[in-house]
Amino acid sequence: MRAMFLLFCCLCPTLLAGESPYIAVLGVAQDAGFPQAGCAKKCCAAIAEGKAKPRMATCLALVEPTSGKRWLFEATPNFTAQLNRLGQLPPAQLGALPEGIFLSHGHMGHYTGLMFLGREVMGTHELPVYAMPRMYQFLSNNGPWDQLVRLKNISLIAARADAEIVLTSKLAVTPFLVPHRDEYTETVGFVIRGPKHKVAFIPDIDKWERWDRRIEDLIASVDVAYLDATFFAEGEIPGRNMSQIPHPFVAESLARFSSLPASERKKVHFIHFNHTNPILVPGSEAYQSVIAAGMHVAAEGETVEL
Repeated sequence: MRAMFLLFCCLCPTLLAGESPYIAVLGVAQDAGFPQAGCAKKCCAAIAEGKAKPRMATCLALVEPTSGKRWLFEATPNFTAQLNRLGQLPPAQLGALPEGIFLSHGHMGHYTGLMFLGREVMGTHELPVYAMPRMYQFLSNNGPWDQLVRLKNISLIAARADAEIVLTSKLAVTPFLVPHRDEYTETVGFVIRGPKHKVAFIPDIDKWERWDRRIEDLIASVDVAYLDATFFAEGEIPGRNMSQIPHPFVAESLARFSSLPASERKKVHFIHFNHTNPILVPGSEAYQSVIAAGMHVAAEGETVEL
């Protein structure tokens, strides 16, 4: 029955009309997007040849139709296009700013879109940015981000691990720590709670085994889980030591989740795909292996009712 509330669309107002809060996917690629800068490989060349379509960096929108309020999860290098899409989401409010932005960590694809809020572009006033302690300090003490704070383009809101942030009477967000390459900031995932359903979002994590929690328990506690799928399998990037950029390979996740009941497996939506990941090609063997396992490949434009 839970599958009934999943709507897959291309930001279609007819499908999204209603009063229930919802999540909309605004991007599915790894930080650098697809195609990736400097890539002359077959994967990116396929876009120029019309055999594949571009994807934006991973980003989620949260919308409460009754109030018209909306929030972003991540401020990506594709901020301009994603902000435009955010305004198109029903009820459409073209040019509207989000009520706030949640940041997962300090890697380029997850926070650098904040630059568009500065006086060189939008010149926003005290736009709320929810940040964990290290991210809060990083933005406050390092240029050019500290200028956004000094000029009050953004207003940093302190977030704490496992402490629920109440947004409205219907919506709340809880950040939780995950292990990742935390050179400058900590890394978090989020549980987004609505009046009927919960969605988990973990765009980046090192390996499931390195976490002090069981990913299966998180999946069991929510209705949909958007999970890190940066790489499909070992050896995907020839000449690179992939242990230095650890992520749960999709192949590893498929094997780990294979023993879960079908009702649990169908909650999994893989997201955050590197440009080399064959899962980006619908119909590919990698893509079909996910579908055959009873799981999903996140698509830009899909929505989940909360």
